[in-house]
Amino acid sequence: MAKSSKDKEEREPAKKHDLIYNTQQPHLIIPEYGRNIQKLIQYACTIKNKEERNNVANAIIAIMGRLNPMLRDITDFRHKLWDHLFIISNFKLEVDSPYPVPSKEILTTKPDRVKYPAAKMKFKHYGKAVERLIEKASEMKSGEEKTAFIEAIANLMKKSYLVWNRDTVSDSVILQELEDLSKGKLKVPENFRMTSTYDILAKTKGINNRDDRAGERDRETRGRDNRGRDNRGRDRNSGGGGGRYNNRRRGR
Repeated sequence: MAKSSKDKEEREPAKKHDLIYNTQQPHLIIPEYGRNIQKLIQYACTIKNKEERNNVANAIIAIMGRLNPMLRDITDFRHKLWDHLFIISNFKLEVDSPYPVPSKEILTTKPDRVKYPAAKMKFKHYGKAVERLIEKASEMKSGEEKTAFIEAIANLMKKSYLVWNRDTVSDSVILQELEDLSKGKLKVPENFRMTSTYDILAKTKGINNRDDRAGERDRETRGRDNRGRDNRGRDRNSGGGGGRYNNRRRGR
């Protein structure tokens, strides 16, 4: 009996396990949709009946939308899905699309080079926005609104200065640079006092270390809870002996 089973094993060839690795398969054009979507689109390209091909294409679009729900936040996301459908098919799929079919050159055409702004800034640590605010304030008519606007610009300049220099800055330096940027058109009142350096740094540090403070509060709370549990444990241990002593006195 053992001999016959041995002969049978010798006669039957060993089964081979054909493993297909991703490196051996065709390149994924848009990996976010996966290989199954690409195979479905390749199958749709082989369908000869146009009506059936359109139905299959619409079904694939519905599946693609479910696989990438984040695209629903994009304006006209279905247009994007149809573009991806044609791109994955290598522009070989012929179906009735509700949107214009993209051209193959759109993938190879390089975008126009964006020109880097060449505007010169006298004080780069203030940025272009502060210079525009100063220009706007220079055009305003004299009055309380203009004065308040100038004071706000001065405090903003001091805050921007402290971003790069964390030590300290003199108010006279900020006011002098404000006068230079405005070409002498903007000046603050003599009784004007800028926000102190300590207050600005304290607010900035408070925002950056908000999570640290929250962590410290959690650690303090856990410490109090642990101390409370320890005290309850001591009371329970000491209370047991006192209870037995009281019971003896009562004759129990």
